Amino acid sequence: MPLKLRAELPPFEGVTEWVNGAVDPQQLQGKPILIHFWAVSCYMCKDGLPTLNEWRDKFGEQYGMSIIGVHMPRSEKDTDIEDVKKTIEQYELKHPIAIDNDHKVTDSFQNEYVPGYYLFDGNGQMRFYGAGEKALGMVEQRIHKILGPKE
Repeated sequence: MPLKLRAELPPFEGVTEWVNGAVDPQQLQGKPILIHFWAVSCYMCKDGLPTLNEWRDKFGEQYGMSIIGVHMPRSEKDTDIEDVKKTIEQYELKHPIAIDNDHKVTDSFQNEYVPGYYLFDGNGQMRFYGAGEKALGMVEQRIHKILGPKE
């Protein structure tokens, strides 16, 4: 069962490797954050990656929102770090990505599914969780509802 609403943002401890820079908890304070769990073997995850790039730019500017990816392997094959890095490069992901081969971050979020989306407000409280095929469509409306009106 995932984190409960209003839960505090868990720490990013036990990351196997960071791609695009490690997350500094001090820099996250006061900012809304979208945490995205995904896996290289998940076609739905890959289908949503271009949308995350759009949100990174759009909502980063509009709300100061940060996006952090967490690669959560679903099989032994998914733990190939070079394969994960190739996918990150292929989809032009520029936000920080935690490769979580030991599921330390995954466990701290109590996450079980990919894709999985956790939206935290500027106070570091979880305000939305969604997973699976339909979650991507719900995330954007929640961002606007929680963070403010569309511009």
